[in-house]
Formats: sequence, C-alpha cells, structure tokens
Amino acid sequence: MTLAPIDWIILLAYLAMTLVVGVAVAHRAGRSTTDFFLSGRHMPWWLLGTSMVATTFSTDTPNLVTDIVRQQGVAGNWQWWAFLLTGMLTVFIYAKLWRRAGILTDLEFYELRYSGTTATVLRAFRAIYLGLFFNVMIMATVTLAAMKIGGILLGLTPIQTILIAGGVTTIFSMTGGLRGVLLTDFILFITAMAGSIAAAVYAIGHPSVGGLNALLTHPDVAGRLSLLPDFSDTSQLVPLLIIPLAVQWWSVWYPGAEPGGGGYIAQRMLAARSETDATGATLFFNVAHYAVRPWPWILVALASIIVFPTVDSISEAFPHISPTILGHDLAYPAMLTFLPAGLLGFVVASLAAAYMSTISTHLNWGASYIVNDFWGRFINQDANERELVRVGRITTVMLMLLAAVVALWLQNALQAFSILLQIGAGTGLLFILRWFWWRINAISELTAMIVSFIVAVYLEGVHPAMFPDAALSSALKLVIGVAITTVAWVGATLVTKPADEATLRSFYALTRPGGPGWRAVLERAAAEGTPVTGTGDGWVVPQGIIAMVAGCFAVYSALFAIGYWIYGRNAAAALLTFVAIAGAVYLARAWGRVSGAATPA
Repeated sequence: MTLAPIDWIILLAYLAMTLVVGVAVAHRAGRSTTDFFLSGRHMPWWLLGTSMVATTFSTDTPNLVTDIVRQQGVAGNWQWWAFLLTGMLTVFIYAKLWRRAGILTDLEFYELRYSGTTATVLRAFRAIYLGLFFNVMIMATVTLAAMKIGGILLGLTPIQTILIAGGVTTIFSMTGGLRGVLLTDFILFITAMAGSIAAAVYAIGHPSVGGLNALLTHPDVAGRLSLLPDFSDTSQLVPLLIIPLAVQWWSVWYPGAEPGGGGYIAQRMLAARSETDATGATLFFNVAHYAVRPWPWILVALASIIVFPTVDSISEAFPHISPTILGHDLAYPAMLTFLPAGLLGFVVASLAAAYMSTISTHLNWGASYIVNDFWGRFINQDANERELVRVGRITTVMLMLLAAVVALWLQNALQAFSILLQIGAGTGLLFILRWFWWRINAISELTAMIVSFIVAVYLEGVHPAMFPDAALSSALKLVIGVAITTVAWVGATLVTKPADEATLRSFYALTRPGGPGWRAVLERAAAEGTPVTGTGDGWVVPQGIIAMVAGCFAVYSALFAIGYWIYGRNAAAALLTFVAIAGAVYLARAWGRVSGAATPA
C-alpha cells in the first residue's frame, strides 16, 4: 500500500514535532540525573497519568487485543483486564509509599529496605535483569508490532521500520530525558486515542461489515461478543476468568501492572510533586487504561473477523508480508488500509505516536536502571551528574539496538505476553508484602526471581521439547510457576536472617507503612528506649482496600457500560453506568483519607 502525499506530510510533520520537543528541553534535562530521569520531581498528576496511559498505549496493544478477540472473543481480554485489581491496589496502598521513599529509581528500594551484601547484589542484578533483559523484551514486542504495521501500511521492510521509527524515538529520548517524554506523551496520547476511534468508525463502515448493527448480528461475530466467558465451558472459564482473577493479578510481575507498583509506573510516581499527585496520576492511568481505551480496538478486531476471517485471507491480501510475522494480530493494521487519504496519514501518525510513547518511556526507564543502579553505584561512584547523563544517553542507544535485534526474532504479541507472564509468575505476592512484613529480605527476592525464571525456562522451552505430546496449557503453566516460586521464596524467607534492625527502623520511619507486620520491629525499638518516629496516621491499609474494591467496581462497571451501550443493551448499560458513578462518588468523598493528602509528602 502507498500513502498519498498528504499522508506523508502529516506523518513527517508529526515526527518532526517530537524531535523539536526533545531538543527544546535537552539543556534542562542534561543538568542532572534527577532532571533526566525524574524531571526534577515537580510533575502534576494529570501529566504523569497521561504519560502512564500513553506508555501502555503501544503499537503492540491493539495488535494483542485483536489477536485475543479473533481467537477467544471479547471475554479473552480478561487476561489483561484482571490486572485492574493490581492497578487499584497500587493506587490506594502503594503510590504514596513510593513517593515518600524519595528515591531516584525503584531499585534503590533494595538498599533502603534490605541490608548487607545481598541487598547490593540484588540491586545490581535487578538493574541488569529488568533494565536490560525484561526491558528489551518489552521494546522488542512493541517494535515487532511496528514492523507489522510498517509492512502493511507503508510497504517497509522490518529493517526500514526499525531505522525510521526507532531512530526518531531514540533521538528525542536521549536528548529530552523524562521531561521530553512526558511532554510528547501528552500530545501522543491525544493523537493515538483520536486515531484509534477514527479507525473503529471506518472499520464499522466497511462495505463488508455494513454498520454497527450488521457487525453485532453477523454469525461469525455474534458468538464472540460476550464480556464474560461461557460459564458452562470450563476450558474457557478457567484460563480466561478464574485464573486471572483468582491467581494472576496478585502473583505475577508484568511491566506496567506490577503488584505494589514498580518500573516506569514507579518512576512516574517518584517524579510527582506530592503524594496526592502520585496517587491521582496512578488512578487516572487505571481509569483510562481499562475503561476508556479498549473499545475502539475491540470494534476493529470484530470487524476484521468479517473482512479477514482467517490468517490465510490476510496473507492473500498482503502477499509481500513475511510468513514469519504472519498471525491474527496482523488483522488490525490490515483493517487500517481501507482508510481514505489524509485520515490514513493521521492514523499512521497515531500509531507512530503509540510506538514512540512506549519506546521512549522504556528507553528512559531502562537507562535509569543502568546508570543509577549499576554504573553510578558499582562502576564509577565518583562520576558527576553530567557524566551520568552522558552514560544514560549512550545506554539509550544501546537498548534500542538490542530491542531491534530481538524484535526480528519474535513472531507475535501474544507469544511475548505469555512468555513475560510466565517469567514473572509467583513473584507478585512478594512485591505486595515486602512493604508490610519486616521478615522479607533480599534472599527472598533473589530466590523468587531465580526460581521463577528457571521454572519459566523449563515450562516454555525444556518441557515442550522433551514431551511434545504432553503440552501444558498456559493457565496450568502459570499456576505451576506461581506455586513453586511462592513456596520457594516463602521458605527462603523463613530460614534466612532478616535485614538488620537499623535498616528496618530507618525504612519504617521514612515510608510509614504501618500495620501488624511491623509490630515486632516497633516493639523492639520501644523496649530499647529508641522508639521509631514518623509513624504517620496509623494503619490505613483497610481503608485503602475498601477504596481499591470501590475503584474496581467503578472501572469495571464503566468498561461494561460502554460495551453494553455499544451493543444496544440499554437497561444493563444504564444500571452499570449508575454503579460506576456511585463508585466514583465514594472515591471522591474518601480521597482525603486514601490519597496521602492528610500526611506530609
């Protein structure tokens, strides 16, 4: 497919705009690592929240949703919708704790919370494990989607797509730092959202689809519309709903949905100007991510079932596409080829925006780990701020190159999603409890990471090779990984020594988590005549959990209400809209108690 001149003008103008923003803030970003990686810790909630949403609005996300809907129906999205529980837990329990910590990256947590050589080793290990391995895997998944979109819409080879999209993103990321990322994310999100809505409107209006009513009543689509899996079919109910809601959300570490917060979500919270801004940003992110964004993608995916009913039909329509990247996820960019000139350029620009917002965040976040938690901590502790920023910029380029290489190896977004879930299986509960149980130590975390990785390698690689006729389902592999890893790290916790007393007391005084899990530490301090100060407003987790539940009801109700309004089920839609509003009113009234507004930042 060839873009019209007006499409190229729109696309190139958009790319140029992002470069201008990066260059404009380059000087300020280069003053210090705090400016480069946290934008001076002065960011408001709305800008940080929008950036979180823009980051997760990547080119691979609509492809992933399309893949899920085409193969498992709309209900298949519970595989990621379940992470709302994780998100709301972060909003009302952990956001203010992260902001109180006052650290540059979330990996500094390890030497703040734990003690000894093991804590130092853990910090170094996580810097490479997350900043390099995990981060590159995520960027490779996003780049793979960009390669597919570039191949279908622009006729570009994978290498050409990487050079253009990855090159521009790398330049403005390495010049503007987090401030440049945040400013461009605000524009990128608006553009990406408008583009996805436009794509949905034209997909529904495609002659083969014939409008919304025809789409919803089409025999190939009607069976895929349910928002919940068939409760009489356990083969669908268990992996799509029960496992995600009962096990996955609290037990699995996944970028952007880390139990207790972490990664680039923690980076945004640490960049907030107050605890309230950190909490507000994270709440805005979860509302927009789960309730607002999914439906345009879902509608395009449903329409694609009619226009391109099989993978072979996609291959026939686009014979130049390499068989190595052919899959159901390719249906999303395939549907965009029907857009008219001008609008096509805008939608392609919106996809470029989605790609750039995600990659720029991961480049900055990954570089922060390498610079702050590895280079500056272990390689050159005497490095000045400008040298560290320079290393950060070099690291940004290297991360992009590695992501490009891995992207050329991957085949589809769902493949990478499953691999990442399995690698993080069983570590989530530790990340939830480490703030509230003094007994957890650095050995606990090392054990969880190593065991979960070994189990994932076995289940995803060794077992299929050794027993090809005894394949395990993704849900069963996840449960096995969670069980083995959880038993391993809990056992390691109970048989090893906790962090030293001074570290535990210092951490508690700084972050003020409260709760029965710290009672032993506080009682020992009091008995010694050195009570821990800074105890805050007491144990507020119960109030936070109530707010979490209310938030989940509000967002899930909004998500379902939008779907039912689209489906024409007005009575159910009206009822769910009322529930969503009631949940929002409760959160507004409880905001002062759960947002950190009542305690000093």
